[in-house]
Amino acid sequence: MTVETAAPLHVALIMDGNGRWASQRGLPRAAGHRAGVQALKRTVEGAADCGVGCLTVFGFSTENWRRPAEEVSDLMGLVRSYVVSDLKRLTKAGVRLKVLGRRQGLPADIADIIRRAEADTAHNDRFLLQVAFNYGAQADIADAARTLAEAGRPIDENALSQALSTGEGPPVDVIVRTSGERRLSNFLLWEAAYAELVFQDVLWPDYGPEPLRRAVEEFRARDRRYGGLPDTPATRVAV
Repeated sequence: MTVETAAPLHVALIMDGNGRWASQRGLPRAAGHRAGVQALKRTVEGAADCGVGCLTVFGFSTENWRRPAEEVSDLMGLVRSYVVSDLKRLTKAGVRLKVLGRRQGLPADIADIIRRAEADTAHNDRFLLQVAFNYGAQADIADAARTLAEAGRPIDENALSQALSTGEGPPVDVIVRTSGERRLSNFLLWEAAYAELVFQDVLWPDYGPEPLRRAVEEFRARDRRYGGLPDTPATRVAV
């Protein structure tokens, strides 16, 4: 059965291309990351106009700790400045902030900033912004399975979906990756099962409402079948 495709409620974004954007301009990678924060602000502000109610962005993976210490330190500084400087604006706009990923191993002040930001925006219900930080999909699946096992609960598809860090949010409709790369890079692997994939040749610092609108339009043009065939009822085959 063909399902009519409306605007996606939940868009996930792999924000890729900060380093290449900076390199093309002869700038340090840190400049690309700072420009990427401004792109995130623009994209969040324009998402509701595209009919999007939930935006999940890949901010920092469990594998990103392998990057040079100076770059990791700069990324942590951007988290501090972004959350602190934008918290009032997000709250005023009715945005609820949720951070996905492991809290273990984070600098103490970062973990505290995350806790306070989630608590301060918990009552907001206009828009959900999920930031995957110190996140890896394989680790998230393993953590969910461990939680269920330790609680003595059966591990089935529904239980595992609810136990993931994304379990409270709506199903992912479309995953968008910028910069032209075509891979998921350990992002939302379970949630990607029936999500549409859109790859855009836009470096993340140049992103904003217009590229997001194009991604939404591409999603709406897709024929989502969820394993079925268009307008073809299931029939029993004699054997």
